[in-house]
Amino acid sequence: MEQRQRERRSVLAVDLGLAANAVLAALKTTVGLTGSSPALLADGINSLSDVVYYVVVRVFMVLARKPADAEHPYGHERLESIGALVVGSFVVATGVGILLDALRRSWKLFAGTEPGGDGASELALWVALFTVVTKIVLTVVTRRISRQTSNPAVLALAHDHRNDAFAAAAAGMGIFLGRTGHPWVDPAAGAVVALFILYTGISILRESSADLMGSQPGQQLARDIERWLAAVPGVRQVQEVRAHSFGPWLVLNVTIAVDGTISVAAGDSIADQVEDALHERIEFLRDVHVHYHPVGAPTSIERAQAAAAPPASTAAPSAPPAPHAPRAPAGAKPRAPTLPEPGRG
Repeated sequence: MEQRQRERRSVLAVDLGLAANAVLAALKTTVGLTGSSPALLADGINSLSDVVYYVVVRVFMVLARKPADAEHPYGHERLESIGALVVGSFVVATGVGILLDALRRSWKLFAGTEPGGDGASELALWVALFTVVTKIVLTVVTRRISRQTSNPAVLALAHDHRNDAFAAAAAGMGIFLGRTGHPWVDPAAGAVVALFILYTGISILRESSADLMGSQPGQQLARDIERWLAAVPGVRQVQEVRAHSFGPWLVLNVTIAVDGTISVAAGDSIADQVEDALHERIEFLRDVHVHYHPVGAPTSIERAQAAAAPPASTAAPSAPPAPHAPRAPAGAKPRAPTLPEPGRG
């Protein structure tokens, strides 16, 4: 997928979610207030927070389009991961607020210190079911776009849609049970909604933080690279694979083992073939750095481990005990120590 097409599809995913959440936030908040449904109101507040951070993600995506410069030679695509981090922070903050309020109201209703009423209106139940269907459709569409673009921010939005569907289902269940004579279940369902929100936020924070900290590629990618390079003539072994992610792009550092008797020019030719093989098979690969060593040479990890190992003990072996001097005869005077003669050490 070309860069421009990737940007258009990423923005499309954001705009779809932004429009849908704006409509759902207005609908659920209004019906939650007028229909006496704390669970639907909590879900409406969740959608309202979605609108806020979708705008933030939109801004970060625009900034991530800036071309590479001297200070950022690999571009600005990591702003997408920062945008996902902002999304996760908003989600966690929203979940904590909703959870505390839902638990407080549920306890008051359960203890009888607050009147329960007749439960939520039937319209609130239908709005919750409509939200479930809408969010399932958005989850499928957004997840497909995230796979096509490898955009972490879009993937975070897909996770958010998925958990919104679960949260709306929990709200609908709470509304239904509240209408059957258990009013405390409705705010308790709001607490369940908050738990879904918190889980979503923590997952987004964990994934976006891993991208920003340059987590290494998965075992599957490492195995694929070893298999691909095994077909390159002259590659005797793949010793190390390290990767740095910049948004969807990867920069690879690959260390291979070659025959130690070949020339430098032959080693460079093998390295060029390795680069070509990886660029052909990995779509979002920005650059490859290939290092080659003779077969059997230690890798950089092994050298670092050897350097960090405690040094062997260098203490000199203890001298053997001096032999006992012969015992002087009884009555003999002890002999005074003698100095070495001049010229004798």
